[in-house]
Amino acid sequence: MDLSPKQIVHELNRHIIGQDEAKKAVAIALRNRYRRSQLSPELQDEITPKNIIMKGPTGVGKTEIARRLARLVKAPFLKVEATKYTEVGYVGRDVESMVRDLAECAIRLVKEEKTQEVSYKATAVAERKIAKVLVETKKDERGETAKEVFEQQIVEGIHSGKYDNTIIEIEVADMPKPLELSPGSGAAIDLGSVFGGLMPKKTKKRKISVKEAKNLLIAEEADKLIDNDAVNAEAIRRAENDGIIFIDEIDKIAGKGNHGADVSREGVQRDILPIVEGCTVMTKYGPVKTDYILFIAAGAFHVSKVEDLIPELQGRFPIQVELKSLTKQDFISILTQPETSITRQYAALLSVDNIDLKFTSDAIEKIAEISEDINNTSEDIGARRLHTVMEYLLEDISYNAGGNDYPVIPVEVNAKYVEEHLANIVKNRDLKKYVL
Repeated sequence: MDLSPKQIVHELNRHIIGQDEAKKAVAIALRNRYRRSQLSPELQDEITPKNIIMKGPTGVGKTEIARRLARLVKAPFLKVEATKYTEVGYVGRDVESMVRDLAECAIRLVKEEKTQEVSYKATAVAERKIAKVLVETKKDERGETAKEVFEQQIVEGIHSGKYDNTIIEIEVADMPKPLELSPGSGAAIDLGSVFGGLMPKKTKKRKISVKEAKNLLIAEEADKLIDNDAVNAEAIRRAENDGIIFIDEIDKIAGKGNHGADVSREGVQRDILPIVEGCTVMTKYGPVKTDYILFIAAGAFHVSKVEDLIPELQGRFPIQVELKSLTKQDFISILTQPETSITRQYAALLSVDNIDLKFTSDAIEKIAEISEDINNTSEDIGARRLHTVMEYLLEDISYNAGGNDYPVIPVEVNAKYVEEHLANIVKNRDLKKYVL
């Protein structure tokens, strides 16, 4: 997608409040990818992405910025936590698995696109198969021509959803479950992919609704129509050139020390280094070069500092941006501006039970003020604090609402209501100021 940095920031502003510096950095990084793609192959080989470190407290939008960025350009995206990985020689996940996981994301992304392309043809074949089963279940003495007309009528009925809840017995592919190599490692082996076409495909009979059978058969037929080799090649190309890996909690492996767990922490950093510098990782879909993958690292850096990372790793993250703690004004914007703001989410949830929920401007201001104060006097968990505050605030309304047989009840939440219902957490907040 050919978007200018300003357009990228504009799109991010629809979902994320503030943090302009971080948005600007990722927008430039993304645009540079497009600029690189327009150059000659010789120059493309020389230009590598400028990786980014985001520093800031939890809940201020670090992950969301990266996730929305990837979604914006339909790039393969993977979020990992640095603490999940261990140094080579220790039991646990090795850092190369993040590249293998990115390849899986890319495969899934490309497969969804290809499935969409062949969905019309696959749907027609699936509906015809289900129609044949339904015709067999309706025993009649019609002639061949009459049967064809009857089958066509059933196909039209299946397409319109007329038979969605009808139960039929149909043969579907029996997918073997992947074997987990070691408990908790996250690594699994698919026997079908290992033996390729040597193992005969098993099928089994299942009694399921027409709607479920249609979805299963469409997936089967689409799989037959898709060229898997082309999917693999395109997925690897996208993973290498468009992939984004977001390494969270990188500050947790930045501790300095020469004993205990610190040895493993520095070892993880040294293992991450070649991945970020550029190497080739073998996956079951083929080799993946990491030279042009964009890496975005993030951490709160409360205890450790960015400077505590090994110098070589720091050098591979030349762009550092600091995300600020959320203010009262930020909370007001979060509650009102995004298309799917938390206030709109609760209003939509309660509308199911015929509650017409409205928030006054003074209520929004009060919620924002309380959220900011709690973050200042206890742990700063950023925008996640709003979930705690809103749950306390709307607990009574959510509990008493129920049953859509009642007429629509208008409920207005104002500043007085907020003060009354959040009195307990406000009281606890005031006490925390005096606890050493």
